[in-house]
Amino acid sequence: MTVWNPSYADDAMEQHLAVLLDRARNKALSPDDHYVWWGKVRSENRLQPQGHQDDILAIGRAIEADADDAGEVQLYLTDYRSLYVADIAEISATLDDDQQGAVPAYYARRNLLCDFWFLLADIRLLVADDLPGVIAELRALRNVHYHDKPVSLYGGIVDLPLVVTRPDGQRYFDLDERNAVTDGRLWAEWDAEQGSGVAAMERDLRENLFGEQAWRGLEASARRFIATGEKLFREHRGDPAFDFGPVVGSFAKALEVQCRAVLRRALAKASPDARKVNLNGETVDLLHARTLTLGQIARVLATEQRIGAAATASRGDKGWFAGQLPPILAAFTEVRNPSVHEARVDRATATEWRNRLLGIGGEGVFLRLT
Repeated sequence: MTVWNPSYADDAMEQHLAVLLDRARNKALSPDDHYVWWGKVRSENRLQPQGHQDDILAIGRAIEADADDAGEVQLYLTDYRSLYVADIAEISATLDDDQQGAVPAYYARRNLLCDFWFLLADIRLLVADDLPGVIAELRALRNVHYHDKPVSLYGGIVDLPLVVTRPDGQRYFDLDERNAVTDGRLWAEWDAEQGSGVAAMERDLRENLFGEQAWRGLEASARRFIATGEKLFREHRGDPAFDFGPVVGSFAKALEVQCRAVLRRALAKASPDARKVNLNGETVDLLHARTLTLGQIARVLATEQRIGAAATASRGDKGWFAGQLPPILAAFTEVRNPSVHEARVDRATATEWRNRLLGIGGEGVFLRLT
């Protein structure tokens, strides 16, 4: 985890994202060449070696040895107001001349020296313009060189980058899950398409509806979809002629993402055989299923008693997830499907489901799924 210094470039993150997005959109480049280098700039005032350099280079060697790409090594990047997470594909002490094309221009323009370089294969926005949100998100990380204490922005930012672990094992760059949400694009591309105002809506929902704990209990992409749907709803709820299909679609995506995550957590300790079900003639291990639809989740919970029992035992929710949720998902699927096929969704239908899912006037479905 590290902090970027605005004195080197006031738009450092934007410049890195621009390089990554340009390469991702370049049809002449293969997907393996969709990346950007992030340098750990060496301060002119620092005389001693970088504090954790040996550990960080050792992590780089471990990435290189992981031929099957089974692990996920993350780089958390913040300027205190916003927080991003990046997928590290390589760590290098130096860069060759032919690698400079994937480096933002300000490094060379300012003659910046770097202790080492991180090759970032993708970058996701976790928190935007929300200091309390950054502080809360970083509490999930443990600082290896500070007795595994939670990362603190005040008092704990020493000898950057920090070497951290995530006890919850959260993965942000699973390929199947990304493809299910973004239709095969990088997360950086998906984030860039979300439009302005969504970050402010996320903060509003956290502060004024869900509360800190429940909001952090939602998956990052689920939070984004909820905020996107709510922003669109608020902008058009006064227009009875507006097609609210995109609102329903955003909430449906959020529900899919969150239900899949809850199901995986509920089955984490179940035996492999207990997790397997037949979907469309194919045996699927639900622990690794990243593309389940709402309809499939509803059918699995409604028809596979052992799955429902395992989820109930894990969650301790008196059978709500396995018993009451499936008919809700089935009913919402009927509403969502016409919008996929370009049938109009009216304001009354969208309002009813928006209130039910978000908990306007009562306990919401999303709150039960945290």
